[in-house]
Amino acid sequence: MTTTNQVAIEATGLVKRYGNTTALAGVDLSVPTGTVLGVLGPNGAGKTTAVRILGTLLRPDAGQATVGGYDVVRDAGKVREIIGLTGQYASVDEDMSGRRNLIMIGRLLGYSRAQARAKADDLLERFELTDAGERIAKTYSGGMRRRLDLAASLVGDPSVLYLDEPTTGLDPHARNGVWETVRNLVLDGTTVLLTTQYLEEADALADSIMVFDHGKVVASGRPAELKAQAGKQSLDVRPAEPAHLERVAAIVAESVGVRPHVDVVNTLVSAPVSDGTPMPVVVRRLDEEGIAVTELALRLPSLDEVFLALTGHTAESRPQDAVLEGAGR
Repeated sequence: MTTTNQVAIEATGLVKRYGNTTALAGVDLSVPTGTVLGVLGPNGAGKTTAVRILGTLLRPDAGQATVGGYDVVRDAGKVREIIGLTGQYASVDEDMSGRRNLIMIGRLLGYSRAQARAKADDLLERFELTDAGERIAKTYSGGMRRRLDLAASLVGDPSVLYLDEPTTGLDPHARNGVWETVRNLVLDGTTVLLTTQYLEEADALADSIMVFDHGKVVASGRPAELKAQAGKQSLDVRPAEPAHLERVAAIVAESVGVRPHVDVVNTLVSAPVSDGTPMPVVVRRLDEEGIAVTELALRLPSLDEVFLALTGHTAESRPQDAVLEGAGR
């Protein structure tokens, strides 16, 4: 199925409470069709609660949401027909082969035996699991299990896909594989809502980003827009010779007018700047003194720095009063 709405996911004023704890405190969000919304936040920020409401697994205490034009409460059955969901941990049956897992899901969705087998084979090929298709899932590596889990969420050809921290626990190679899969899905027209604690992940995949903290949206926008909210750019200079580090720091300080940060381990000098005006001055001074550099660049703040500026803590920090997101299941 495909959604024809220009907005695939829309929510207004979502509220969810667990006892005296408010998991969501009036969340609004909108995801245009065929795009990726990255939802950032530490454990307990409300990300998974929002996904569970949008996936019809929880009812909101207040507010409303639609997916593909269908209300998640009144039209829950219709919503389930057009969505796929991959949770934080692989949910496949580890005592069955990868192929049998996919066939079983196809049959549960109403496919004939032939249709289910054809869909399974197609997805195994798509996710580069054909050679492992007859192997028991518990023999798969972490990255292979994650790909199988993603394949399982696509058996029903969803037009909207929820990925709740899809690369948790994966090594960098496996994570890059999942990223490539997500990019290909979006190219095919799938709308993706991605929750993550990895700021690099949101930066790499998301068309727009929302930052959750304590059940509220504290910022939203494109990655570059959020980075601009964190303040000034940084002028980074990395000398080719570590012995020149102190002299480079002095040149940057004189050119920029502020004391730079010197990273001895990574041989990097960084100073905050409001624009690129000091860069030609630094280049000229380095050239006059014959100092070669391997890096000279203006850098926007990282998303880590953005989150710290917006919330007062990093995205990896768990707030003291964090909501247990799985509560109430």
